[in-house]
Amino acid sequence: MLEKLQPIFSILPQVKSPGYRVTFKEKLKWTAIILVLYFILTMIPLYGLSDMAVDQFAQLRAVLAGSFGSILTLGIGPIVSASIVLQLLVGGKILKLDLSRHEDKALFQGTQKLLAIIFTVFEALVMVLTGAIAPESSSFVWILILQMTIGGILVIFLDEVISKWGFGSGVGLFIAASVSQQIIVGAFNFLSSPTQPGVPAGKIPAFIYSVVTGSPNFDYLIPVFAVILVFLVVVYAESMRVEIPLSYGGVKGARGKYPLRFIYASNMPVILASALLLNVQLFANIFQKIGYPILGEISNGQAVNGLAYLLTPPYGLDSILTDPLHVLFYGIVFIAMCILFAWLWVELSGIGPKQVAKQLYDMKMQIPGFRSSKRQFEKILKKYIPAITVLGGAFVGLLAFGADLTGALGGGTGVLLTVGIVYRLYEEIAKEQMMDMHPMLRKFLGD
Repeated sequence: MLEKLQPIFSILPQVKSPGYRVTFKEKLKWTAIILVLYFILTMIPLYGLSDMAVDQFAQLRAVLAGSFGSILTLGIGPIVSASIVLQLLVGGKILKLDLSRHEDKALFQGTQKLLAIIFTVFEALVMVLTGAIAPESSSFVWILILQMTIGGILVIFLDEVISKWGFGSGVGLFIAASVSQQIIVGAFNFLSSPTQPGVPAGKIPAFIYSVVTGSPNFDYLIPVFAVILVFLVVVYAESMRVEIPLSYGGVKGARGKYPLRFIYASNMPVILASALLLNVQLFANIFQKIGYPILGEISNGQAVNGLAYLLTPPYGLDSILTDPLHVLFYGIVFIAMCILFAWLWVELSGIGPKQVAKQLYDMKMQIPGFRSSKRQFEKILKKYIPAITVLGGAFVGLLAFGADLTGALGGGTGVLLTVGIVYRLYEEIAKEQMMDMHPMLRKFLGD
């Protein structure tokens, strides 16, 4: 079915793939350039935006990696929404694609880009026409939609540049950059707070101010300590792994280990689950606009009842006492979605038992004491990968949910994602640097 879209894929602009192995310095250069461009774009304001506009998605802003009021208001939302739709279609066998085949993988990527562009236009239309992004007057409606669409499409191609020429992915890089900025500003901003004139907006300066004025307020430090705690827990969890002993059939005595991370599906389940919640809020806006608020009512940019309200992230430890039903419902649904997306991500990204077994067998590896065969590898891997996929997905969901309740700077979910992204980015950079220094390692590492 997707083959019929090939003519459309061929006319879509695309970033040219490198025809050679990109060196460490070149990857670093392109990553830095795209990061600078991203920050520049977040500072370009939307022309015609009302001063009374409210950020309805402020609680999900860390995951969106966008900047409210700029042309990057949509952030990575359309890219992730497209990924969710495709993962559900492929995972549910509605679209029969074998992502281990180059042709099917190309179809998947082309469809994802086309869907991301469609979602960019759709989300821009919905947010402006439903009033989530309020224009100064009706004459600015289509101007705002055009600006947001241009910004969303630019993010799609910036992500593609990073994926082909830089380190990691643009989605991860933009989330890390956005959350890091929020943490630094939220912790060290010495400028006066708009809600408390004379009191610094940053948590640390505000605490120092409270000490100097003779009334120490330790509540200012809770979000700071929450960031540190989440950072330590995520780093520890990233280091947890199950190691399967291996030997190389071609070289006698050559032994090694194949590590299976506890957080096997990385932080993608949290990104996908949060983006799905964003779409619930968008559709709540649509239904309310047409007079059928079946998902709940939106008032002043915030869901006040219904499913949309129950799926709004609760913030602050006091919400456990003031609204326990909301906290419990959101926590169960969010963790369940993280488990589901962890399973889908493992199956579709080529790291399931079957794909890993084939990879190890093709490398002529074997597990000491067992016969070397793809079936034997798969049988052993099935004992570990499904279990750590579910446990890892539940863990990151629970950690993100708990961190949000603490009110951590940058949002608990944002901090969780950023630490995981930076940790894996560091590993990829170290690997690339090692291969540049020792070219013989490229073949061993499968590059």
